[in-house]
Amino acid sequence: MRVKICGITQPQQSVAIASLGATALGFICVPTSPRYVTIAQIQAAVAPLPKNIDKIGVFANTSITIVKQTILESGLTSVQLHGNESPEFCLKLRQALPEIEIIKAFRIRSSEHLKQVAEYSSYIDTFLLDAYHPQQLGGTGQTLDWTMLQQFSPSCPWFLAGGLTPDNILDALSKIKPNGIDLSSGVEKAPGNKDLDRVAKLFASLRMKPEG
Repeated sequence: MRVKICGITQPQQSVAIASLGATALGFICVPTSPRYVTIAQIQAAVAPLPKNIDKIGVFANTSITIVKQTILESGLTSVQLHGNESPEFCLKLRQALPEIEIIKAFRIRSSEHLKQVAEYSSYIDTFLLDAYHPQQLGGTGQTLDWTMLQQFSPSCPWFLAGGLTPDNILDALSKIKPNGIDLSSGVEKAPGNKDLDRVAKLFASLRMKPEG
């Protein structure tokens, strides 16, 4: 299972979190976010990372030109779209960055809202389901209704996000079977400042997860 820790801002924390067991690190490329990082900051954080760690840039309603420039200059390996991007936008981004993983995030309000996710499956590689918040795009600490996702079986791999913590992760994974999990505020001292003790606790919890 992929484990993504999102909202990395400090190079030394990126290395420590990868060494604890994360398979993916997320970097927020949305200027209005308290976890926003510049291309130079991303370069500093990804340069010392092993090749097998996925380095994911998070964008929201950003032009393809800026997304492409940021990805190519910073050394990121994946794009996560967290805004209102259409399937057509995802297709154009795929054409602009054919070698890059495209993750489309959805802030889920209801089971009806889940149905639109399928419209994107031909244009992206991976889904991410987050909790809905009217003002914030992510990192809210709010959880999804996990029971609503028990029948969710898309044709693409998917991440579960939204209010996950070292304390509730096993409860979430006992109810649903995502291909990956994404944590941000649940392993932080403050926005962008990760709590390495909580990250270590997360991986200790995951090691206790029953097989199957």
